[in-house]
Amino acid sequence: MTYEHSSVLITGASQGIGRSIALSFAASTDRPLILLARNKENLEETAELCRKAGSAYTHIICCDATDRPSVMSLDLPEEVPSPGLIINNAGSFLYKTLTQTTNEEFQHQIDVNLFTAVNTVNRFLSELMELDRALIINICSVGSLTGLADSGAYSAAKHAVLGYTRSLRDELKNTNIGVTAINLGQTHSPSWDESTMPPEKLINPTDVAQILVTLSHLSPRTLVEEIIIQPQHGRVPAM
Repeated sequence: MTYEHSSVLITGASQGIGRSIALSFAASTDRPLILLARNKENLEETAELCRKAGSAYTHIICCDATDRPSVMSLDLPEEVPSPGLIINNAGSFLYKTLTQTTNEEFQHQIDVNLFTAVNTVNRFLSELMELDRALIINICSVGSLTGLADSGAYSAAKHAVLGYTRSLRDELKNTNIGVTAINLGQTHSPSWDESTMPPEKLINPTDVAQILVTLSHLSPRTLVEEIIIQPQHGRVPAM
């Protein structure tokens, strides 16, 4: 199987940015989609929206990607092509200062933001190696690049994701697998539901999704290693 005929695996696809990414791939490509998240009801809703958008085949996996044994035991149906493009979007934002953050909350930030990506890559890495080319895109954060006083545990976890992504890129540089970090600024998603911030002040998740589709179409000669995406007018108050 070739990269061109492989599937796209999107974690955290049940809502928000992940759902927007899935819909953009459904509307603009004919690749089979594999949608992974914990919430089965929301996953099924995303899958139905993808079918309406034009997806010929969408497969859902209800799984807690922080749980390594669960991820490593995943099996795809025979009719589902192995993923050649993995988009690690699953994540969690904690709006809390470090002095108020418990060890359990800190660990949760590390688990959801870092280990969902690590576990997913480890499960499918050998299959990616078998393709003529492959691409891993990790959704990091502008909080990966600088400390955030109002969400320190989140920033620390996203620093870890970026460090992991850069290291994975360096490790796989001489293989057929590309690795890209998306340092994403404040993007409209369900995490803003309790905020009074107008969506117009935030990044449009559809714009993010369209950028990822474009990255997936680049020739094998070219890789975007790292990119920063910000709201047009800069950072807004977190909540």
